[in-house]
Amino acid sequence: MPDLNPPRILIADDREDNRYILSRVLKGAGFDCVSAKTGYEALEASLSIPDVVILDVNLPDISGYDVCRRIKQNPGTVSISVLQISASFVSADDRVRALEAGADGYLLHPIDQMVLVATVRALLRLRRAEAQARKAADQWQSTFDALHEGLAIVDSDGRLIRWNAAFAQICQPKVQIEEHQDAAQLLQLLTGSSDAIRQKAPQSVAEFTIARRTVQLLINPVYTQNAERILMLTDVTDRKLAEYALRTAERLAATGKLANAIAHEINNPLEILTNLIYLAQRPSSSDQATHELLTQAAGELDRIARITKQSLAFHRDSQTPVLIDIGKLVSEVAALSERSAAQRRVRICCAANPSVTICGFPGQLSQVFSNLIRNAAEAAPPGTDVVVRVRPSHRGSRPGARVAIHDRGPGIPEEIREKLFDPFFTTKGLKGSGLGLWVSRTILMKHNGSIRFRSSARGIATGTTFEVFLPTHELAMGA
Repeated sequence: MPDLNPPRILIADDREDNRYILSRVLKGAGFDCVSAKTGYEALEASLSIPDVVILDVNLPDISGYDVCRRIKQNPGTVSISVLQISASFVSADDRVRALEAGADGYLLHPIDQMVLVATVRALLRLRRAEAQARKAADQWQSTFDALHEGLAIVDSDGRLIRWNAAFAQICQPKVQIEEHQDAAQLLQLLTGSSDAIRQKAPQSVAEFTIARRTVQLLINPVYTQNAERILMLTDVTDRKLAEYALRTAERLAATGKLANAIAHEINNPLEILTNLIYLAQRPSSSDQATHELLTQAAGELDRIARITKQSLAFHRDSQTPVLIDIGKLVSEVAALSERSAAQRRVRICCAANPSVTICGFPGQLSQVFSNLIRNAAEAAPPGTDVVVRVRPSHRGSRPGARVAIHDRGPGIPEEIREKLFDPFFTTKGLKGSGLGLWVSRTILMKHNGSIRFRSSARGIATGTTFEVFLPTHELAMGA
């Protein structure tokens, strides 16, 4: 089928016979042709955006060079392909002048018909390729600018060559982005450090604050001729707040689950204390007997105070890391869990000699170990033990403490092991929030520690062991 919209060719020549010949040849090749006699007519006709302009150099009003230059300088007509022709301007200098003015081709009279048609078709192919490239570039730029993450491209000299609107908006409270700005200086102003980009690390992640918003910086390498790095800025304030809310909710849930055990722990010494006071108040009591009874009462009061202090540790925590005897902390958490475990006929055996000291947040670590011990006690069959061990250990060359919590429960099925640390994943139905292990891992990462597990769900020797490693005396991140 013939093309319903054949390419349109504008022929600008002051000689009528030239216009006629060129038009006839091109129409025979399937092109639509329009004509112009002067340079100004050609400029006016070019506003209708023909596909190709065939432009004689020697026009009566202005030269073809000037017409070509004006077409290429106009943003509305710059994409039009221009073929300059001439019978009198035949030197190499004339051809150079035409091409420097913006012409896409140059032919001399007499023009071979086949060469003319082939040249016009080549210019049309070039125009289509340029149009596709511009469309792809516009689509890429639109996508680039539409992203909520701030993106900037850094060239091999370490300078910004392109960025999207989100990048400039995130930086605006601290820095006004400029073209060819030094990326290292920009990162110095934003984060206080430029080491990652100066050292050309394969990938680097950092967090900093701008106008009370938490921003995450990711530096990634790219492998193109002109670009070397991509900087990505992401506003993670809402995510941080959501994570904090989840951690707080899980901490409160953990405290609530201990409330029953704590109530029993306090009730026992209160009953003893009541009896001791009753005996001390009897008229028949001697001074020595009264003193002994009051000494025992003071011991029970100390016990109540210790339990209360331990329970409050789940609500309040220090704002900066402190030195912690990890063996003592784990022993205290295990003691708080003994009564609730005993209700299931499960015994908690803790081997945690005080010796290993780490630096961290005691309330947060109490939450981690309370969650792990409670999970183990709930998984353990009646009449079995949950074994908790704390011992010095190493991870590579780094000294630290390793806490192992083992139960003889049915084990963790293979199909759910990869999901175990995912938020909201739980095997307890409505009884569980699915946040315990996720929050625990988050807290341990803040302490530069780690958590792993091994489990057996087959045969007689079933059970699960969770291991926590915490580096010794290593300063943790902010709370």
